[in-house]
Amino acid sequence: MIRQSGGIKTTKVEQKEGQSEVDNDKFVEIFTDGSCFGNPGPGGYGALLRHGANEKEISGFCPSTTNNRMELMAVIEALKLLKSHSRVHVFTDSNYVCKGITTWIYSWRKRNWLNSQNKPVLNRDLWEKLLTLAERHHITWHWIKGHSSHPENERCDLLAKGAIKEHTGNKGY
Repeated sequence: MIRQSGGIKTTKVEQKEGQSEVDNDKFVEIFTDGSCFGNPGPGGYGALLRHGANEKEISGFCPSTTNNRMELMAVIEALKLLKSHSRVHVFTDSNYVCKGITTWIYSWRKRNWLNSQNKPVLNRDLWEKLLTLAERHHITWHWIKGHSSHPENERCDLLAKGAIKEHTGNKGY
């Protein structure tokens, strides 16, 4: 069970020096992060979508989940917000998500959703959702190092952890 947190926050951002509005409007940037207190345990996700000068923050919560599921949910929920075919740059600190969607998923599908050890692929339900959403867009996937002072990744981390705290009553998490 996933619960959306708070609502969606939309803000305007200042244009970066030397960057034209035309450049900003050519693609959507999506930054994501997932978090879990315990693994499994209560989990949350956060995402930041940016198109031109517009930004949107989203977050959600699941009472019992894993970190990998929350990493996947962050990307899935962000992509669901795109209303039409878009050029997208997705930034994630999850090698599981980045390698999974760009490399591993092709062999999983060929092997009828079995991994290299001939065991069922974990989180198949979310991988199938992500694949369906990803096929609607032209996506470039970027892995970024987590907890390395990347401003957007830090924002998403706060959103994910905030969703957990909001729904657990801040029970020491």
